[in-house]
Amino acid sequence: MESPGRPRVVIVGAGFGGLNAAKALGGKPVEVFLLDRHNYHLFQPLLYQVATAGLEPEEIAFPVRRVIHKYPNVHFRLAEVHQVNLDGRCLETSLGPVSYDYLILAAGSENNYFGMRELAQHSHGLKNLSQAVALRNQVLTCFERTAALPEGDPARQPLLTFVIGGGGPTGVEFSGALAELIELVLRRDYHRINRHEVRTILVEGGQDLLSMVPPRLRRWTLRELRRRGVEVMLDTQIKSFDGNTVQLSSGQEIGAKTLLWAAGVHASSLARATGLPVASQGTLPVTPDLRLAGHPEVYVVGDLAHFEQHGRPLPMLAPVAIQQGRSAAANVLRQLDGLPPRPFRYRDKGNLATIGRNAAVAEIGPVKLTGFVAWVTWLLVHLVLLIGFRNRLIVLINWAWNYFSFDRALRLITEPLR
Repeated sequence: MESPGRPRVVIVGAGFGGLNAAKALGGKPVEVFLLDRHNYHLFQPLLYQVATAGLEPEEIAFPVRRVIHKYPNVHFRLAEVHQVNLDGRCLETSLGPVSYDYLILAAGSENNYFGMRELAQHSHGLKNLSQAVALRNQVLTCFERTAALPEGDPARQPLLTFVIGGGGPTGVEFSGALAELIELVLRRDYHRINRHEVRTILVEGGQDLLSMVPPRLRRWTLRELRRRGVEVMLDTQIKSFDGNTVQLSSGQEIGAKTLLWAAGVHASSLARATGLPVASQGTLPVTPDLRLAGHPEVYVVGDLAHFEQHGRPLPMLAPVAIQQGRSAAANVLRQLDGLPPRPFRYRDKGNLATIGRNAAVAEIGPVKLTGFVAWVTWLLVHLVLLIGFRNRLIVLINWAWNYFSFDRALRLITEPLR
């Protein structure tokens, strides 16, 4: 039940930042309304495993109401926010106007196609569950269609060529998982497809993969991907994709039916809905305590916030959003107590990325790991961060099954062939 007279805190977005802010305000003398267009919290770091038949969608999603049900002062609303009226302290949503005393914007990010409309139309993204399932369907459908073609048919090669744009964590992890899926599983399912026909190509515009980790770990990642059969192209950009041909900045053309776009993101369009000027990647500049200048009751966290530390913007990563969400909630409570908000300081706990079975890189403070030890570290960290004991247990069982059986039990095509 809502308690009248209490300050109303509205949180937009049930991702890492928004959900952690809501939990931090649970049981406190405020009424919290958490708004999201989905009724679940999505563990985005494992989306690529849904796309490569390692996990089912429901294993990395958890109902928001299940997370907050122990907090009577926290209320969830399934709604989409269309406009932010900062002066009137009101949101225009699909449920109608929603007023607030304090606002925490945590709407996340979207794929950035840099104005390339054709590429946006024909490529696959990996930001939500529907995109992950669509990508899984695409990969498996390409193998099914190839199996129906005679050997030597030129139409086979584009179907068996998978291009990944972007050498960040999403691109690297998907490339490694796809190469593993093809080598360990699909080549046994499709006897008429020669493994040498299949190409997995990772295209990165910069000089290195995984720019957030030290150079030694970047070099190790590059060698490991290539050892696993992934073709890596550095200093190369994707210029266009029409569903049949990938055009590269070098002038090279690659015939392919599948392109995963992981080469850039920008803040949610909600940033522009505020009417304020935006910074790089469409983010909203914030003060040292994560508030909007001129609007001391509005906090911006996670991928939506432009916050600089040591002269550089913080990366769009889950740990940043988690810490900022908690900090924003704590500062709201400080304001209610008549105290000034505290400046935010990000505590970097390290970086992790997996390439596949027994292979990952980890940077945890001064410790830098590669190979099996880093891979086990990656497994443990992701299991801990998953919400819900049931999800952790099922994910652990699936990982164990995949590891010991060299199989993927979830390779289903859930949409009809077009």
